[in-house]
Amino acid sequence: MAEPKVDLASLSLFRATSAQAEESRRRTFPQWGGALNLTDYLARDATMESGEHAKDGKWITWVLAPRNDPTTLDFMSACETYKRTGLVAYPSSSPSEPNSVHEATCYGVACVFTPPSKRKRGYANHMMSLLHWVNASHANLPKFPEHGVHRQKSDVGEEFYRSAGPGGKGGGWEKRGAISTIWEVGTEEGDDEGWNWLTEEQLNGLWERDAVRIRRELANMPTSDSSYKVERPAAFATYLPTDGVCGFHITKSTFASNFSMASGFWGVESTSDPGTYASWSVDLRPPPPTLIVTRLCASEEMFPGLIAKIKQAARRSGIGKVEVWNLRAGLREVAEKTGGRTFTRNEHLPQIVWYGPGTTGNVEWAYNEK
Repeated sequence: MAEPKVDLASLSLFRATSAQAEESRRRTFPQWGGALNLTDYLARDATMESGEHAKDGKWITWVLAPRNDPTTLDFMSACETYKRTGLVAYPSSSPSEPNSVHEATCYGVACVFTPPSKRKRGYANHMMSLLHWVNASHANLPKFPEHGVHRQKSDVGEEFYRSAGPGGKGGGWEKRGAISTIWEVGTEEGDDEGWNWLTEEQLNGLWERDAVRIRRELANMPTSDSSYKVERPAAFATYLPTDGVCGFHITKSTFASNFSMASGFWGVESTSDPGTYASWSVDLRPPPPTLIVTRLCASEEMFPGLIAKIKQAARRSGIGKVEVWNLRAGLREVAEKTGGRTFTRNEHLPQIVWYGPGTTGNVEWAYNEK
């Protein structure tokens, strides 16, 4: 049953209490619980709160609640943010000089949810507009609107996030690169000569080396390329895979399930080429399961061998499909020759908002992977 609308001007964004965080998860369980029961669903998030990606305040649940009752369990809407270390590269003005690369604080936003009884009142849009003011430096935002943040009517989806800017009237998140490539794993087998399988523990070392590589590549990234969203980006931005960012996918996807990767391998690297490697998690819900690549690095020459090993890992684990997000143009062409099918997703849509100089539309999201 629908409830009376509460005046948006009376609501603010608050860091959730532990009871509010649990209530937000109880609300999302019917939609996102999948094969888990409620007890396991709550236990999964409780376990993940102690993970490297979440500890020290990096994972926060936010609630939109009345200013006169900020701890109520009858809050209007909720979301989660994940604080991440990222890199920003500004193109060099001279072809002979490298790009200027800087470490930056980034935030991932997830689990935006309003219960059915409170929908179509602008609560989620208002919450997302206010979220800019707790995540970004105010020096990088426009002046806070004199009469507060106002909602702009929009449907949930791409336009919803775009409209939820700092003033509530546009300037919010923009969709980027919702491109997937999928392979059926087939039946081909091969030996493991030339390849080293990696356990979950060994991946930490791989991601540390990978972060160094990403920084080096950003410093030398061309200032212009036909594959970019804009011809000459004002900046390149990316998350780093370290500090549990890639690893938490494994825990989240396999919690309270009987699934395990064959021999406990969650990655692979070439023994002859240190620049060829991949890591993955698995999407068990809805069935059948899909192996989702979380990080991939390879040249056009090495890519066929790498994807063959990834398909082999999936096949040995009883998984029928492999999915990779946003292959660069050269690898996408090779993928077609190896049986890969590339398409635009209509779910799990990556979205970005930029708080640095210039506009979001003039920033290239590099390494936009799972």
